Amino acid sequence: MSEDVGGTVASKLEEIGPSVSVALEIGMDTYFDVVRGLTDNFAAKKGLKCVYITSSVPSSTMLSALKMLEVDTKNIYFVDCISHLVAGNIGPSENTIYIDNPTMLENIILKVDFLSRKLKEGAMLVVLDSINSLAIHNDFKMLSEFLQVLLSSLKSKGAYPVIISVAGQAKPELKEAIALVCDQVVPVQAIPVPGKL
Repeated sequence: MSEDVGGTVASKLEEIGPSVSVALEIGMDTYFDVVRGLTDNFAAKKGLKCVYITSSVPSSTMLSALKMLEVDTKNIYFVDCISHLVAGNIGPSENTIYIDNPTMLENIILKVDFLSRKLKEGAMLVVLDSINSLAIHNDFKMLSEFLQVLLSSLKSKGAYPVIISVAGQAKPELKEAIALVCDQVVPVQAIPVPGKL
């Protein structure tokens, strides 16, 4: 784990400010550093609630990983689009709203809106993890419209909207759509450790 990557992500979001949609282009080697940077270095340090839309990793797995990383998860709320698809019937969870499958884009918007009203005190961080996974399950035109509606809504609420995109896995039209709907695209690379190749 590199604290530097997490710290860099948090610093970048702090510099950019709220109501600016950001796409983080990450490599798989920086995935957990970026997640920790978003949830711990940024949201927890600023006292923000975090709504984490997960379409690639079940929320229970993500929650376990965050606890292993010693991230305080009490202010993290999940909109889980993948658990029903991979595990079938899921029981209720305190901080998780389940969507039946990742093709139900309108439901994702509705659940995020519900959580933003429920967590009305102050700004919040909203993370979409990952756009690559949603692109596998959805028609490109529908996905593009979904991004426009979601990001516009979040920006109008003063939220910090962040999209995670895995570098090298996005088709050219997806990269173009991300560039069109996001105010900034930020590549995140692993920071080399001195003395290691």
